[in-house]
Amino acid sequence: MPLSMEALNDISKADSARFARAGASLTFKDLGFAVPLSSGETKSILEPCSGHFEPGELVALMGPSGCGKSTLLDMLAMKKTSVYSGEVLVNGHTRDARSFPRIAVYVGQEDVMPEYWTVREAVKFNAALKTRRPKTKIEGEAPVDLLLAAFGLASVADTYIGGSSVRGISGGQRRRVTLARGVAAQASLMFCDEPTSGLSATDAELCVKALRTIAKALNVLIVVVIHQPRVEVAQMFDQLVLLTANPGRMCYMGPMAQAVSYIESCGRPVPEHVNPTDYFLDIVTPGLRLDASDHFAAMFKQHLEPQILSKVEWGLETKGLTIEEMLLAQPGARLGHYAVPFHKQFQQLLRRKLAITLRNPLALVGIGLMLPVVFGTFVGAMFTGFGHQPLLKQMGFVFILITVLGLGGMQLMPILIEERRFLKHETSEALYAEGPSVLASFCVDVPLASMGAALEILIMFYFAGFDWEHLGCVFFWCMLVFFVYDSLFGFVAAVAADGQQAQALATPILAIFLLCNGFIVSKASAPAYLQWIFTISPNGYALQSITLNLAKGGDAAAQNVVARAGYVVGEEGKGVTTLVSMIVVMRLLQLAALKFLHKVQK
Repeated sequence: MPLSMEALNDISKADSARFARAGASLTFKDLGFAVPLSSGETKSILEPCSGHFEPGELVALMGPSGCGKSTLLDMLAMKKTSVYSGEVLVNGHTRDARSFPRIAVYVGQEDVMPEYWTVREAVKFNAALKTRRPKTKIEGEAPVDLLLAAFGLASVADTYIGGSSVRGISGGQRRRVTLARGVAAQASLMFCDEPTSGLSATDAELCVKALRTIAKALNVLIVVVIHQPRVEVAQMFDQLVLLTANPGRMCYMGPMAQAVSYIESCGRPVPEHVNPTDYFLDIVTPGLRLDASDHFAAMFKQHLEPQILSKVEWGLETKGLTIEEMLLAQPGARLGHYAVPFHKQFQQLLRRKLAITLRNPLALVGIGLMLPVVFGTFVGAMFTGFGHQPLLKQMGFVFILITVLGLGGMQLMPILIEERRFLKHETSEALYAEGPSVLASFCVDVPLASMGAALEILIMFYFAGFDWEHLGCVFFWCMLVFFVYDSLFGFVAAVAADGQQAQALATPILAIFLLCNGFIVSKASAPAYLQWIFTISPNGYALQSITLNLAKGGDAAAQNVVARAGYVVGEEGKGVTTLVSMIVVMRLLQLAALKFLHKVQK
């Protein structure tokens, strides 16, 4: 379904306060970026440049590869994590890192969304977390429906986003969903990095047309990095910033409608029947036959830069609304880094987590329930009747049971790492904080995994044929160990760069705890400098407590087994305290790792 211009007109006729705040101008002065080299010198990516954009303008950033156009966009959008020079002001006021994301939205080149999410849910999610709470359900749905129609997504509103695991919408539609989510955030500033990449020529034209209509209807300043647009697409932009490379320098900044005449006044008229934007890139790309990049950079310095600097000085001196004043202009709005409080963030994240988990058969049935049941049945059958064997063989069964629980927890790490991609992308847009996300995942993943672990324990216990009086002790300690490993692997998944690294980090930790439990290696037989491991080994505490429970009233042989293992009566309280403390510490470390590590680097 094509983009609906009628729906966009409906947006312009509707209450624009639903979608945008007061207009915001953007002024930047001496904005530049350089990277250090191994030789100690620095390489300039973008020479210091200045400019000023007004609310409601659609601005195109163009130039050859390596010219710094994406770098400039990232600095304007406050997404650049590396150190850069210069300053950027909003309405003549210095940007504040805490409040700037409230009025600005960044649409990157990647469409990062869960596969089992529907199109409507994706757009509604951003609207719910970036805007005031609607008074009625109809009031909350109406703007979402308008945006879906405006971006040609109404016919696929209830279709999955899709990905490698499930079929969903097309790549072009996924791009439009990302743009619709940005508009739903009710921003005054919008930054788009190549929003038309991967789209057909027709879809690209309609996409830019939608951005233009939004810019004009809602008074939103939209800055777009775009590469060689068609003539029809280029004509929709109000302003053009043309850069050259090696290093990045400005060759033109001004109205798109005057770009052709300016290029001609510099001695390079655009040939007939040639796309002007194609010709612009030919003459500013170093190394090409028509290269005149140095000439146009010099002409810019001589003719355009004085006018631009005068406009910049005016922008610096003219003070408009501050970001806080823009936020407070919205009825029911709140100040701060996030538009909605903790409980509202948690509510939206929990709803999404439940939805995508219930729809994903691998997460819900495969890893969550089916795998533990099948594995528990298979392993349990191999230990049939061990509950009536000597204590040493019973210890072997308990050792395997605890080991299986530890290994099972590792299966969730790839899912956690995949979810971290969404978290880092969305928290960078100030949609929500890390805490509500971790809590929402905990409320869904842990109960589901606990059900699988509980079934696995009960199945293996049943096959082993132990007296039921031992079930309480076995179940309690095995579940406690499961929670320890679940929190440990959650922390590892938050720290590791990818699934392979997570496995590499988790396996040695698991192996050490498997060894230090009294059954494989006792505390007395371990080197003195490694005996401290036994004081934090979840396997050691669990195996000790369960073995002592099984050995009650046992014969001399059973007591001899207990003595050789080095187990001590009365350490249950210490073990519970230690393992619960480990769970709490690991969860806090997981939250800290999600907050401070693996940030989106630009």
